[in-house]
Amino acid sequence: MKDSYVRMQEISKTFGRVEALNRVSLEIRTGEVLAIVGDNGAGKSTLIKILSGVLAPDQGTILVGEKVYSRLKPAASISLGISTVFQDLALVDTLDVPDNLFLGRERTLVRGWLDRRKMRQESGKLLEDLGIKIPDLSSPVSRLSGGQRQGVAVARAVLQGGEILIFDEPTAAMGVQETVAVLRLIRRLADRGHGVVVISHNMDQVFEISDRIAVMRRGRVVHSLLTRETNPQRVIALITGALDGRAEETGGPDDGRND
Repeated sequence: MKDSYVRMQEISKTFGRVEALNRVSLEIRTGEVLAIVGDNGAGKSTLIKILSGVLAPDQGTILVGEKVYSRLKPAASISLGISTVFQDLALVDTLDVPDNLFLGRERTLVRGWLDRRKMRQESGKLLEDLGIKIPDLSSPVSRLSGGQRQGVAVARAVLQGGEILIFDEPTAAMGVQETVAVLRLIRRLADRGHGVVVISHNMDQVFEISDRIAVMRRGRVVHSLLTRETNPQRVIALITGALDGRAEETGGPDDGRND
């Protein structure tokens, strides 16, 4: 079993009369890819926003390492090693790659001038280590392809010290080649020891890169499965409610199930 880095326990969240999350428990482990799947409105995005500090839960706890929190704020989440790559990527289009990577944590010289040479060198090394290919680091990121922009966002998350990296629909609107490159990068991050969480509606991609799958329905994690021990048809049936999953648990009692 991989090391557990984050545990969300009994997390609930309501918006008015809408119950977005109902006593959700989920475990995120380093060195593996956890896919969170479910229909729109299942609670996936709310769960991730709580983990990234954007939202506060109404109840429940978040364990990061050995520390317990009732909620996280964005800066605290990042400082604890939890980085989120949202669909919009939050890049500054007019800035080049190094400036985007070091935005808010720029390298400076003695008199306060930006040390652009050092930033460029560190950027090149980081991108090379991650297997991200960007021919010209001086180009504004607005000129990069979708896959390259995703790579810059990932590199920035790693540079922030991300032990856990969260992706929300990471290949949305990408072409075939770019999608392949991003999926390889996600798998490579887990192989390097990061914990990776992916929200995706693409079942083929889920089965290509994930180690575990958490199925959400109506604000609950209804089942947690080992990817190698299930198949797309069964997962789809669990998403829709055609199977309740109670008789077919494959992940074990500590796999984050919340029946």
